[in-house]
Amino acid sequence: MHRKFCCAALLSVCCTLSLAAEDNMRAGLWEINTSSDLLSLAEQIPPDQMRNLNELARQYGIQMPQIKNGAARSTVCVTQEMSQQKIPPYVLHPQSGCEARNAIRSGNRYSADLACSGENINGQGKTAATLTSPEHFNGTTEFKGLVRGIAIDERAISQGQWIAAQCTVKNIQ
Repeated sequence: MHRKFCCAALLSVCCTLSLAAEDNMRAGLWEINTSSDLLSLAEQIPPDQMRNLNELARQYGIQMPQIKNGAARSTVCVTQEMSQQKIPPYVLHPQSGCEARNAIRSGNRYSADLACSGENINGQGKTAATLTSPEHFNGTTEFKGLVRGIAIDERAISQGQWIAAQCTVKNIQ
């Protein structure tokens, strides 16, 4: 169950980050908050097992976000180049075995299909976001498949908020 939680949380966060690079987004540091049913279970995981999940995330090149009250909080740096692209860069980590397909942008709305065929994550989903201003977006990610052999059917809701013009290693989580 804990591995299912970790992989689902990582997938939700990674997919949400791919939504954050709309062409008229403000460049700089963004805070992304993602909530889901699985994330609400995080506080029930004993600290030693949470450390193991953090280590698993590091193996995929991902730093686990802060998880509190059923939501994951992370920050991402959107460069000027990223903010000017018409199709967002896919920030899904290649190690996860997931990729975004059929990306569509219409006005301030972005959507894509997710396809995962990695060793640990296998399944399909959809992700969509609406940029409500150059400094804010709302999005959803749905995924159904197998995570380390465990069936998962998860939906995550995300919000992104621009918080600073400068990104530093200190303030990126």
